[in-house]
Amino acid sequence: MTPASEIALLVLDVDGVLTDGRLWFGEGGEAFKAFDVRDGHGIKCLAAAGVGVAVISGRDSAAVSARMRELGVADVAQGVADKPRALAELLGRRGIEARRVACLVDDTPDLGLMAAVGLPAAVADAHPEVLAAAKHVTRAAGGRGAVREFCDFLLAARGRR
Repeated sequence: MTPASEIALLVLDVDGVLTDGRLWFGEGGEAFKAFDVRDGHGIKCLAAAGVGVAVISGRDSAAVSARMRELGVADVAQGVADKPRALAELLGRRGIEARRVACLVDDTPDLGLMAAVGLPAAVADAHPEVLAAAKHVTRAAGGRGAVREFCDFLLAARGRR
């Protein structure tokens, strides 16, 4: 496991991590997602400290694109079936070693991503297999401040708040 102080990039899943995992559909079939504003502030603080933030999600959502644009997160891969491959492509572009990457995830499609990074983490309400694979587990549930908590953990490891 890579020490939290050496993490250069945080990769986030969306549904169940940045959101509580529930999907709301409008009459026209459009999906709605709720994001915790504190998670957004944590992302901004982490980026200001020089740690990159990226999103790799299995679903495609205009709401995610809009929220990440608002937070200044440029590396957003959506509709991804092979998350380890998407990570490898991202790291190639960014020139970052996989051991210097943390991920925060919630469900079994993310196990391959967890195995590919130096610091795999899970939200408190993650699937049991994901919790078992995690080197760090948040106290907060997905969509309920877990991202902010993990950002604060990474910042504290760097001696920042």
